[in-house]
Amino acid sequence: MDKQIMNIDVEARAARAREAFEQGYNCSQAVVVAYADVLEQDADALASLVQPLGGGMGRLREVCGAVSGMFMVSSVAYKGVPVTDRDTRTKIYAGVQALAERYRGECGSIVCRELLGLAQKSDSPQPEERTPEYYKRRPCSEYVALAARLVGEYLNNQGAK
Repeated sequence: MDKQIMNIDVEARAARAREAFEQGYNCSQAVVVAYADVLEQDADALASLVQPLGGGMGRLREVCGAVSGMFMVSSVAYKGVPVTDRDTRTKIYAGVQALAERYRGECGSIVCRELLGLAQKSDSPQPEERTPEYYKRRPCSEYVALAARLVGEYLNNQGAK
């Protein structure tokens, strides 16, 4: 299948992801809904699907939800290819590893608790209230913007199959 080069405005997607996060979406949801049109899916359905990934997988503080969302969006580069194709899966995993390395290079980690400087391994399942103080002490808006930017650059360079 011929590659179709994407022309994604990565700064607009980064702003859209940041805005979604600041409107109450979790980190994973913010990145994914910023690309709902590219994924050709309903934004609400996507937000529901990835909701458990916020807070580093249900506030377990493991892989950052923005990173998980970024990985999910990257799969659109192989849309239309059989999901069991081993060669394609290898390319997808290579893309995930490259994106993780770029994110890690910018932020120092892809792990939520490390990004947030948290000592504990997990948090209560109760999400924190989104207050102005929350946004002042949490860099998550920047993390979702970065993830949206990186995956957009990846898609622009990769093209869609």
